Amino acid sequence: MVMALMCAFSVAADDEATELLCDVEVNSDKITNGSKEVFNELKQAVTDYMNTTKWTNATFGSNEKIICKLMFTLSSWDNSTGVMQGDLQIQSQRPVFNSSYTTAVINFRDTKVNFVYETGQQLVFSELEMEDNLTAILNFWAYMIIGMDFDTFELNGGAPYYDKAAQVVRLAQSSGESGWKAFEDNTNRSAVLSAFTENQTAPIHQILYDYHRMGLDQMVVTVDKGRSTITHTLENLAKIYDVAPMSVCLTMFKDAKLDELINIYSKANTTEKEAVYEMLYQVYPSETTRLDKIKKTEN
Repeated sequence: MVMALMCAFSVAADDEATELLCDVEVNSDKITNGSKEVFNELKQAVTDYMNTTKWTNATFGSNEKIICKLMFTLSSWDNSTGVMQGDLQIQSQRPVFNSSYTTAVINFRDTKVNFVYETGQQLVFSELEMEDNLTAILNFWAYMIIGMDFDTFELNGGAPYYDKAAQVVRLAQSSGESGWKAFEDNTNRSAVLSAFTENQTAPIHQILYDYHRMGLDQMVVTVDKGRSTITHTLENLAKIYDVAPMSVCLTMFKDAKLDELINIYSKANTTEKEAVYEMLYQVYPSETTRLDKIKKTEN
C-alpha cells in the first residue's frame, strides 16, 4: 500500500491533552514584496494555535493525537493592510489497527483562503464569536479533521464536531468573507459542511466507518474479509452520486482514497476488481486512466 505522507512535528510535551499533531507549511514563493519574516511568524502562530487549542472534551494521549498537515500557498500579500490570499491544502491521516500503515482521511484543497495577518498578531480562540477570518478557517478545519477522524472509529462519531464546524460557518457567513457562503460554489467550506450534515449525503458517515474500522482495520487479520467489506462500502458512493452528484464529499473521498484503492485491489480476484471498477467508474468517469490500473494490476 502507498504510505500516507508522514510529517515532522515539534509540539511541547505539556500539550498531551490536546487532540491535534499538526504540521504547518507556508509557501510564499509567489510573493516578492516586503520582508519574508511575517510568513515565518504566520507559520509559527498557526502551528501553536492548532496544537495547543483544546478542541474537544475527549481525552487524548500523546500517542493518540490526530496527525494532520496544513499547507498554505499564498499568491498575494498587501504589506500595508496585512491581507493575504491563496489556498490551503488540508491533510489528515489515521493509523490502521495493529499495523505500521497510516491511511489518508482528508486530502483537500480549500481555494477560498484570504485573511489578515500582521507581525506580532496573536491568534485567539473563541467558540462564541468570530475573532477573525484566519482563526475561523483554522477552527472549521480543526473540527472537520476531528469529526472525520472520529467517524472512522465509530459510526456517526464525528457528529458533535460537525455541529461545532456548523457554528463556525454560521458566525462566518455574516462576515462577508469568501468561502463561507451557501451556494457560492460547490467546494467551499459551506459546501463541505453541508456534505457532512445533510440527509442526502448521510451515507458518507457509513462509508468512513465501514471503510476504515470494518475494512482496513480488519485486513490486518483477514485480508480478503476486510477487502470484501470495502467493496460493499463503495456501493454507498453510488447512493450519494444518485442524489447529489456534485457533492464535495465524493471529491474528498476520491482525493484521499483512489490511489489506496488501486493498491488494495492489486491482489483481488478478477471478479472483485471488475465490480469495484464499475462502481468507481460510475461515480468518477473522468478518472478512467487511474481506474484502469485496478484492472491491470496482477493478482
